[in-house]
Parts: sequence; structure tokens; C-alpha cells
Amino acid sequence: MNRKIKLLWDFRGEDAKKTANHHTKHLKEFTVAENLPFYSIDVLEINPMLSVAFIIVDEKNMKTFRDALKPHRGEIAV
Repeated sequence: MNRKIKLLWDFRGEDAKKTANHHTKHLKEFTVAENLPFYSIDVLEINPMLSVAFIIVDEKNMKTFRDALKPHRGEIAV
């Protein structure tokens, strides 16, 4: 069974949500340009000063995304 991995980028400050939303556009562009599959790309607003952009990918593709996009952290997606 192949696990799903969530790669995350943290954005802080007054424009955190706006910046995280902008980052998701680049994540989508990357998946199209590299023809890579993914499950979900979205933003979580933790609080008004912290938002997180994320992409959920198959574990087998995680290294490709990680090496190219340099996420701040990753976790097993549920």
C-alpha cells in the first residue's frame, strides 16, 4: 500500500493567507509542467498570522516534490 504524504509550507505575518494562496498557484503550475500526479493542493489558515500551503502526493513521488520545491516539513496524510 502506498502512503499519501502532505508537504507543507508555512507563511507568517499579516499577508500569510494571501501568500499561501499565491504559493498554491506555483504548486499547481509545477505539477502541470512536470506532469506529476497529486491528490490535493490547498491552504489552511491556522490563525490570522499563520497560514499553511500544502500538497498531498503519493509517497513514491514525494522525493521529486521535496527536492524541487523545498517544503518546510512533511507528514503522513490521513
